[in-house]
Amino acid sequence: MTLPLFQTSGPLVVAALHLPDFSRSPQHSVAWLEDYVVTNARLFAEAGIPWVKLQDSTRSAKPARPETLALMASLGRLIRDECPSLGLGIIIEAHDPSAAIAVAHATGAGFVRLKVFVGGVMTAQGPRYGLGAEALTYRAQLGATEIATLADIHDRTAVSLTHESQPFAAEWAVKTGADGLIITGSDLDDTCMRINALRKARITRPILIGGSVAESNVAQALKSSQGVIVSTALMRNDAISEDKLRWDREKCLRFMDAARAVS
Repeated sequence: MTLPLFQTSGPLVVAALHLPDFSRSPQHSVAWLEDYVVTNARLFAEAGIPWVKLQDSTRSAKPARPETLALMASLGRLIRDECPSLGLGIIIEAHDPSAAIAVAHATGAGFVRLKVFVGGVMTAQGPRYGLGAEALTYRAQLGATEIATLADIHDRTAVSLTHESQPFAAEWAVKTGADGLIITGSDLDDTCMRINALRKARITRPILIGGSVAESNVAQALKSSQGVIVSTALMRNDAISEDKLRWDREKCLRFMDAARAVS
């Protein structure tokens, strides 16, 4: 079965819509959060971006809290209702193998991003170990096999504790059942070199680039990968955390024009 994420017409571009840390931002009402996600999701849709990734920023070494699950599911359904042309993805920062799958299932999302899929890493919140097998077991229990699992391989925000090479870790992820891989090096050149090493190692899963992509280099990125995840490069230069509109319409339009030129 070809998953909906990989049936995208045109360039596979995912805009990351970052939410505030729920544990540190109690001043944001549910109404404010709803306005925030709809305002920015509509901008992405109007610019022709095909996918949005709703990103929880509440970091925890423990399972996701009930309010995180409730808010993510509610906001995800709102995006689906208000912006039906947008595909939806989910990421939850808590180290919880079932949380993202559960929210994706409840919202009709097309993918989840799991940052520690195999192996072990040290993060700012402490050590974390691979949750891929448990996440896929839970997905099967729900019968939600249409949700693609995207596995970060040696994410640049953490340090590997298990010291395997990136191609070896990618092979682990493939054998565990990841539908796609996310590679993010120190910059785009480094990322492309890492992707080339995976292809030389005969890793054939779709690969998305997880960072350092902008209008100026999206052509290079899409020639090396099946898709890109972008956020910071599309933000307003004068945006502050309290703004409901955080992303720039003209930047999004120019980015998609550059991406389509590659196709």
